[in-house]
Amino acid sequence: MTAFLIVKAEVLSASDRQAFDTWYATEHLPDAKSTFGALRAWRGWSDVEPLMHYAFYEFPDLGAVQAATSSAGIAELIAEFDRTWTGRVTRFRDRVEQIQVLAD
Repeated sequence: MTAFLIVKAEVLSASDRQAFDTWYATEHLPDAKSTFGALRAWRGWSDVEPLMHYAFYEFPDLGAVQAATSSAGIAELIAEFDRTWTGRVTRFRDRVEQIQVLAD
């Protein structure tokens, strides 16, 4: 069943939000989608917490998410993120397996 890698990132200063948004849109999201081999990737900002950013990577199953999150590629993405945003953005990753879908 479809599974997702969800990355929640909190920008610690409002003055960094635009730079983070641009970097994520033009560099990190495309690089991560390619590196992970994700089916799709998308992202957005919370309407409730304006400095909270979410990225979603879709995979065919939980095994593919687990493989992506234990790969050498993710280590490179983490290193790049840390070089650019350490002390300015905190992040959390979660792996979620879809278990139910309601459609029209």
